Amino acid sequence: MRTLTGTLVSATAVAGILVGSLAGASSSFAATGGAIEAATKSAANAEAVSPLAVDNHGLSTPEARNVQCWLMDNWGYPGPLNGQLGTESWKAIQRFLQADWGYPGPINGVPEFSTDRALLTFLTAEYGYPGPIDGVWGPSATVAFKRFAAWCAGACCQ
Repeated sequence: MRTLTGTLVSATAVAGILVGSLAGASSSFAATGGAIEAATKSAANAEAVSPLAVDNHGLSTPEARNVQCWLMDNWGYPGPLNGQLGTESWKAIQRFLQADWGYPGPINGVPEFSTDRALLTFLTAEYGYPGPIDGVWGPSATVAFKRFAAWCAGACCQ
């Protein structure tokens, strides 16, 4: 009888542990799933409001600062003059390109294909860019952009 009682107690204990583990796993899984969902929503919201990464298109910090100064004087760039072409710098560049160089896209501060294509059109006409106007940024585009930045240094009211 003792063996049977011991076996039943052991079996009951094992069953209780298994049921408890499964219940704990379910609640922790649900909590983890909820946490993941909340983190995903938080990341999506942060992406929508956070500034984009800096993209100087090959310009040094002083060269980019020259361009920002010119943009501030002429195209509504609100600053700062930090030599980092971020969202606000690219919005001002897009306003310039939309007004004079056929940029068809939104003023969103994202230097993507259509921004680069319009910028290449400008650099071809004014700063000796010899390559194709295909929206692909390369070394020749950087050289022409540096020429423009040098011009901006003389045209900027600091």
